Amino acid sequence: MTRLVLILHLVTILALAACDDDPKSNNNVNNVNNVNNVNNVNNVNNVNNVNNVNNTNNASCGDGQLTAPEACDDGGAVPGDGCAADCTVEPGWDCDDASPTVCAPWDAERWARARIAGEVTTAEAFSAIDRLTGFPVETASGTFIFMHWFDQGEWSVAGDFTEWNPVGMARVDDFVWLETAIAAPAGQKYKYVRADEWVPDPWARSYEYDEYGEVSYVRPPTDSWRIDRYHGLVGEGLDERLLRVYVPGGAGPWPVLYLHDGQNLFDPDSMMGGWRLQEVMAANGYAALLVGIDNSDDRMTEYTHVDDEIDGTTFVAQGDAYARLVELTVRPLIEARYPHNGLRGVMGSSLGGLISLYIAHLYPDVYHFAGSLSGTLGWGKFGLDNPLVRELYEVAGLRDFAVYVDSGGAAPRGGCEDANGFVIAEGSDNYCQTVAFYDALVGLGYTPDTDVFYHWDQDAPHNEIAWNARVDIPIGIFLSLPVPSGP
Repeated sequence: MTRLVLILHLVTILALAACDDDPKSNNNVNNVNNVNNVNNVNNVNNVNNVNNVNNTNNASCGDGQLTAPEACDDGGAVPGDGCAADCTVEPGWDCDDASPTVCAPWDAERWARARIAGEVTTAEAFSAIDRLTGFPVETASGTFIFMHWFDQGEWSVAGDFTEWNPVGMARVDDFVWLETAIAAPAGQKYKYVRADEWVPDPWARSYEYDEYGEVSYVRPPTDSWRIDRYHGLVGEGLDERLLRVYVPGGAGPWPVLYLHDGQNLFDPDSMMGGWRLQEVMAANGYAALLVGIDNSDDRMTEYTHVDDEIDGTTFVAQGDAYARLVELTVRPLIEARYPHNGLRGVMGSSLGGLISLYIAHLYPDVYHFAGSLSGTLGWGKFGLDNPLVRELYEVAGLRDFAVYVDSGGAAPRGGCEDANGFVIAEGSDNYCQTVAFYDALVGLGYTPDTDVFYHWDQDAPHNEIAWNARVDIPIGIFLSLPVPSGP
């Protein structure tokens, strides 16, 4: 009987426990669930860990194994070689599907066809083609693609190869184009035509001037001079500009003379008829590469070595940056593309003469000649008290390059010195400071008519007509210098 009572009592307790809603008992259940949840999280983590292991096993960008979704993988992460750091193909390149990927830059034909197909912009295509071969573009099959960037009107191309009969061009957005075969393209000329308007190709690599003005070459002749043109010259934070290169007939190698105010050097329609250096070279039988660097709107600062003030306006010099542009951008481009014999000079007029002397001062081991026609050699003391280029030369002493300076004009009536014995800044056509510069170099040990030269074109004005009339003198001096034996 006692055992039966104990059993009934135990059953009652268990029944009550089963119905108990005490949260403490729920916590026990939750704890079990929490354990399960932890296990579930661990299971998820384990799955993620497996995925991570799988991802590690997959090819990653830069390992040289081309795996989707990579468009290329050249085994590196450095851009500029066709395959970008994120394994996408860079604009202007084609990449194969090898591992590692091999990429090749587009040639001029590929850029031209990409623009015709609408894959790139006109600006991108023209800029790239100009860096490569210039226009017109010769294709692998021997045809030529002409492209005229002009967003209005119907255009044709006419030239020696069409017997100067206009042939229509097809329009695509903001340009027109034509592809045609041309036998023996060297020396053949062309222009673009719209109604009665005949214009040279402003993007043609090579051109000349004839009785009708500028005319473009399909390919330049080898037995006569030409001018080559390069767009988009930039560097050192300065404005973009054109580069024009006079190339003699023949195969070279030639001396190289770097000149400023490039837009005035060859074009008969430029300021006051320009220098027309191609005529000077032909008349004197001279042969040299003449590199004309266009000026920009910042000419007053780019062509000056120190700050100065004129009529209340202060001009902050950028001559050091311009000198670096010539030395680090222009000169390497020219010497990589044209045969040269190592003889180098730099020359200009007015402020171009000043900056020429300054560039030679900065790079005395590079240039063998510096020429200044009517140079603004009083710069630095017009309104401020900064060093003249003459004073820089005096500090540097005798150096191993030749210098030519000249002027027109004449001394003022009262002479070139003020009451305190200082050389006045001007005199007509910079006469006074030019004489003072020449005298200073002679005093340093330069030998007249050997490594320092002076010419006075009495009463000549300060303009392109006067410089054209006497520029044969400094060019002749430059070409008479010995060709260096080293680079």
